[in-house]
Amino acid sequence: MFKTVLIANRGEIARRIIKTCKRLNIRTIAVYSEADEESLHVREADEAHLIGPARVNESYLNVDRIIEVAKETGTDAIHPGYGLLSENTDFAKRIQDEGIAFVGPDAFAIEKMGSKLTARATMEEAGVPIIPGTNDPIANTDEAKTFANKTGYPVMLKASHGGGGIGMQIVHDDAELEKAFESNARRAEQFFGNGTMFIEKVIEDAHHVEIQLLADHHGNVLHLFDRECSIQRRHQKVIEEAPSPLLTEETRQKMADAAIKAAKAIDYKKCWYD
Repeated sequence: MFKTVLIANRGEIARRIIKTCKRLNIRTIAVYSEADEESLHVREADEAHLIGPARVNESYLNVDRIIEVAKETGTDAIHPGYGLLSENTDFAKRIQDEGIAFVGPDAFAIEKMGSKLTARATMEEAGVPIIPGTNDPIANTDEAKTFANKTGYPVMLKASHGGGGIGMQIVHDDAELEKAFESNARRAEQFFGNGTMFIEKVIEDAHHVEIQLLADHHGNVLHLFDRECSIQRRHQKVIEEAPSPLLTEETRQKMADAAIKAAKAIDYKKCWYD
């Protein structure tokens, strides 16, 4: 069991991890920006360390400073939570190179799935169904409009390295697309350190249903059924219901099989003690 875990995240995400660690008698290290000095996760951790100014790319995305704090505090493992650095391949590799455990998938799996563009290509090659869209980055608004007009509006503009609804926007015509492209690319660069954009066709009146997975180091992958996540605000889930009341058993099984195939295609496993 780990003795000390550093949480490379903030707010409620960090608080949940701190709560669980306390139940397991694991010492917790919080990191915070100048804007979060009075946040609850800072108060509730066993230790808290300032890592930079309010801007995310100068604090919660500051890999050098986070690792510096980890070394100073004798951290055994770093938990990235979700968002921020949780899907950053270089961060996972760097932690492992420093001899610190990364609480999450290994760098190989993150590299395959951390970028939505790479994930699309990987899943397509594995035979997992994907939404029609671009498998290459969209460099500018002209390229975006060319694809959108060929596919037909509405389309979803997406940040390749985005998460939490950041960098996503449905657009219905060229004027909306031109306005949305630069602003979403800037937000993705600010929040995730990468402003690469791509486009997918919008599936209207769709439902967001997720499959839960468990995997080990021996190649075993299990699904834990599904959850309905369609009640959202700004592309962020508000309420989740398990199981989804909308799926037939046939559809549920097809989705579970596809999820397991996806996990095996990237050799997904938890990297606790690697």
